[in-house]
Amino acid sequence: MSELANIVLHAGRAGVELALFVLLPVMVVMLSVMRLLEAKGILDKLVAIVGPLLRPFGLPGLGVFAMIQILFVSFAAPMATLAMMDKGGSPRRHIAATLAMVLGMAQANVVFPMAALGLNAPVVMAVSTLCGLIGAGLTYHIFARNLPERDDDNPMVVKHKDADGPKGVLDVINKAGAEALKIAVGAIPMLVLALVFVALMRATGLMGLLEHLFTPLLASLDLPSSVIMGTITKYIAGGTAMMGVTKDFLDQGLLSVTEFNRLAGFWIHPYDVAGVAVLISAGPRVAGVLKPALLGAGVAILLRTLAHGYLF
Repeated sequence: MSELANIVLHAGRAGVELALFVLLPVMVVMLSVMRLLEAKGILDKLVAIVGPLLRPFGLPGLGVFAMIQILFVSFAAPMATLAMMDKGGSPRRHIAATLAMVLGMAQANVVFPMAALGLNAPVVMAVSTLCGLIGAGLTYHIFARNLPERDDDNPMVVKHKDADGPKGVLDVINKAGAEALKIAVGAIPMLVLALVFVALMRATGLMGLLEHLFTPLLASLDLPSSVIMGTITKYIAGGTAMMGVTKDFLDQGLLSVTEFNRLAGFWIHPYDVAGVAVLISAGPRVAGVLKPALLGAGVAILLRTLAHGYLF
């Protein structure tokens, strides 16, 4: 019983430290910058410029905004944009392409905190953007080509906070900080549970059994056995939980920074049970295009995995 208590206490301390001392500061800065750019209308101008260039990939203006949100805010941020597309009568093929892109791209709430631990954020984001666009294009032109479309006259306009004057700027920053705190605190339970899960698998010998079974395959790929636990955690509990486990592996020397960069394309994205559940809750029309979106996102993640294996 004392051993279990020690496991829980160690996991709790590690989870809280990661959330409050790594995730929170990064998210405060990134969210403040993003919200100020939104309030000043700079992002709207960027969407207007980039939007026409991404039309061949099946992405509308709001789809471009969703791309910016997942790259610079968090995996859950595009949910609001997807909800607007759901209710605003956006064609289902456009919704499918946007969802595929979001599911196949790297989320900021993992990329930026892990950059402090050695992740090559610029490469991750560049590869993520390129492969996400390919996944969106394949979804729009192939996987979702038979989806029915529905349009209506509802305007799809993104409403932003006003940042005119010192008070407006301060209000935007304060709200961004509160949003970042909510994200960080909300991540603590999953981080702690994931770390407890990993520790229990080690203590019961299940980790050793899995490592024994998959060692030949991992050896052929020049990867450590810790990949098994990281992959299980990521696809069941999500990217934030994977981040906690990965930090633990890095601290213990069970995973090198180079190996983590090689695995970034396979690990860093919201294509997991938790991520999919959050994103499809944006609306019934979003949930209805999940199947083709998963196919497109799967191609994007495969391409990202191969690209990172080649680059690192």
